[in-house]
Amino acid sequence: MLVDEVRLFTATKALIVHEGKVLVLRESSKYVEGTNSGRFDVVGGRITPGERFEDALKREIFEETGLSVKIGKPFFVNESWPVVKGEKWQVVRIFFEAFSEDNKVILSEDHDKYEWINPNNFRNYPIIENLVPVFEAYINGV
Repeated sequence: MLVDEVRLFTATKALIVHEGKVLVLRESSKYVEGTNSGRFDVVGGRITPGERFEDALKREIFEETGLSVKIGKPFFVNESWPVVKGEKWQVVRIFFEAFSEDNKVILSEDHDKYEWINPNNFRNYPIIENLVPVFEAYINGV
């Protein structure tokens, strides 16, 4: 079913790995376009038209964490249909593995906490629901 009232976005997301741990960020209530305040997500965001996947992801990672990373392979794709400020969105996300040699994070104002977690323990954190299959795929090497 096509809906002409939906805005389509493509986003890149990263499971940033440092010494076997994966970085998750908690969304701040101050995030203007946020829909998951108080829940943990992985780093990433929308691609600007004309921007390459890897460039968009490196930009988002640096803006949200201050980290410089090496981008690995894409390993998962999903979509969601949030309503943001009364507007219906369709967000298609491409998840990549990324590697950081540093674990010192400088958070953007969109986030208020970060954790480096064992990916096998992701269910111990209030992560956003669409990350469950992402972590499962990552853990299972899919």
